[in-house]
Amino acid sequence: MELFGFTIKRKEEEQPQIVAVTQPSFVPPVNDDGAVIVSGGGVVGTYVDLEGTARTEAELITRYRQLSLQPEIETAVEEIVGEMISYDSNQEQVNINLDDLEFSKTLKDKISDEFDEVKKLLDFSSSGFDIIRRWYVDGRLYYHVIIDTTSPQDGIKELRYIDPRKIRKIREIKKEKGKTITVQNEYYMYNDKGFQSKEVTSSTNGLRIAKDSIVLVSSGLLDENNSYVLSYLHKAIKPMNQLRMLEDASVIYRLTRAPERRVFYIDVGNLPKMKAEQYLADMMQRHKNRLVYDATTGEVRDDRKFMTMTEDFWIPRREGGKGTEITTLPPGANLGQMEDVVYFQKRLYQSLHVPVTRLNSEQGFSLGRSSEITREELRFSKFVDRLRMKFSVLFKDALGKQLVLKGIVAQEELLEIMSKIKFDYVQDGYFTELKESEIITNRVNTVKNMEDMIGVYYSRNFVRKKVLRLSDDDIEQMEEENAEDPILQQQAEQQDAQAEMQQQQTQLQQRKADMEQV
Repeated sequence: MELFGFTIKRKEEEQPQIVAVTQPSFVPPVNDDGAVIVSGGGVVGTYVDLEGTARTEAELITRYRQLSLQPEIETAVEEIVGEMISYDSNQEQVNINLDDLEFSKTLKDKISDEFDEVKKLLDFSSSGFDIIRRWYVDGRLYYHVIIDTTSPQDGIKELRYIDPRKIRKIREIKKEKGKTITVQNEYYMYNDKGFQSKEVTSSTNGLRIAKDSIVLVSSGLLDENNSYVLSYLHKAIKPMNQLRMLEDASVIYRLTRAPERRVFYIDVGNLPKMKAEQYLADMMQRHKNRLVYDATTGEVRDDRKFMTMTEDFWIPRREGGKGTEITTLPPGANLGQMEDVVYFQKRLYQSLHVPVTRLNSEQGFSLGRSSEITREELRFSKFVDRLRMKFSVLFKDALGKQLVLKGIVAQEELLEIMSKIKFDYVQDGYFTELKESEIITNRVNTVKNMEDMIGVYYSRNFVRKKVLRLSDDDIEQMEEENAEDPILQQQAEQQDAQAEMQQQQTQLQQRKADMEQV
């Protein structure tokens, strides 16, 4: 039996080899999955060195998760993910769009039903926000496709999440004469303890998993060596560290410079150096003793404190100068300046593509026309659209496997079909609603201006598709609704009656004209 391009049969060899045949080339393929490129040496002899790739990738994922716990990052991530997906009690979070598919309605309904089944397997209705947030923070999502091997035609039974720190994609290449490179194997390697060791061999330190058994959706961002996938939070690491360092420096400066400190000039006369220092220490201890009330135990104790930078200064003074004197040092003069902290905070938000106005709690949200929306809001809206398109790979991959398993679509047609499938996300952003409202208003006004030309220069079908931008399903649905609407039926009957009366009057006028000529 063939499944996903692989043949399932009885075990004939000691270890069957998974082969993915591609056209030879002089460069290895570069994808956004972050696969490790290794030179194939047979199944048993394959050696994979994950130093600096998987181990560094695991450390990066842990760092991304720690970074997402910072208040500023958490607020920005909540804003981005909340813009990507919205919860509406009357609508699904994600709907499939099959307008570009030239299939029968029955086949489209089957594809839609299987997409609903995929969402149910992912539990997307209740966990969609968490799934997208996990993908945005980690930069990748792995799901294990679990099927019943005895009856694969029943489809996917479970989509089980895999920790990205425990799995790695491996791509084996073979270099031939003439510097041509051919991909031999593509598979995943899983290690329950993670890839912590310097050297990993496929036979001892990992479990090989077939390529089609894993659903992978990545951020599409790669490092400079194309060795591992980066998260969208990667650009925020440096601004976040700078912001925290500057905030800590500001706090320390305020603690040390905020209080007023006294300077005690003690007259030591002609005392020798040793006795002068002892006299100064005695004066310090005499004035440093203080009674402290302990609120936890209710005791009053003598708390002897030693001199620190934030306390008083004691300076000896020789005979012949001024006597004992006490003066005051002023506190810092620029304690209220926070421009540098605000600067790095704006840099942090810019690295995350989030408008600063959305994260500023003191600034209200103004409502206006889409032409009045700031350029930052427009860039943020386009950034969210790109994220939706990238995340839709998860639905396409899982849906494609489901359609092939159940025999709804052939393996050869899958790539062409998936390129025409789109996904519509529920949106609750005011900017999106305002933009759509203005677009509909402009289209309706255009149709009103073309009313005299409809039926003469333009057909109604052309106006529906090119001006109003309606799909075939929308046109069919509206015609069915118009046929069932009693008010529209009455209006249509009145229009037919008026047209008939006008036709009769035209005929009478024509007869009258004919009689006058006779």
